[in-house]
Amino acid sequence: MQQRSEETQARILDAAVRRFSISGYNGASVDEICSDAGVSKGAFYHHFPTKQAVFMELLNGWLGTIDTGLKAVRQDTVPQTLLHMTGMLPTIFASADDRLPMFLEFWLQASRDDAVHQAMIAPYRYFTDYFTSLIETGISEGSLKKVDPEIISQAVISIAIGTLLQGLLDPDRTNWSRVAEQSIQALLAGVIKN
Repeated sequence: MQQRSEETQARILDAAVRRFSISGYNGASVDEICSDAGVSKGAFYHHFPTKQAVFMELLNGWLGTIDTGLKAVRQDTVPQTLLHMTGMLPTIFASADDRLPMFLEFWLQASRDDAVHQAMIAPYRYFTDYFTSLIETGISEGSLKKVDPEIISQAVISIAIGTLLQGLLDPDRTNWSRVAEQSIQALLAGVIKN
């Protein structure tokens, strides 16, 4: 019974990714998601109280994967950790590929709806705080120059988000994960003590 419930939930999430990517957040209906997933509306509402809850589950799952990966790459020093993290970018880009149009739509929705905005700002602040703390640790251990940790954290996140968006807008222009990786490496080169 548990396995069947998990399979139904997974089908709903898979269908929601496709439907949000095709129709956008506002354009996708619960009926379409149910039809694509091959489930009833009752099954949908058994697993998710709202369409927004489905989106948040998708977002949190993706962000959770990133968070797990970031924590798993801890090295002996902060610079080694940060540089090792850039190797995760191709995986992050690949996992975001089919979700980017959906995220853009939801970011637009966040500009109009305070509840959606609060749901979107929480992970941004979490990752900003995570990188700020990591930079502070590097300064304390003497491996990084004395810089404003929050500014460097925001710059790292800006590079990652900016190249993700460029990859969505012009996917054939270049290898955006490589651009992100090299951009972050260049930023870090300026703060690592030699």
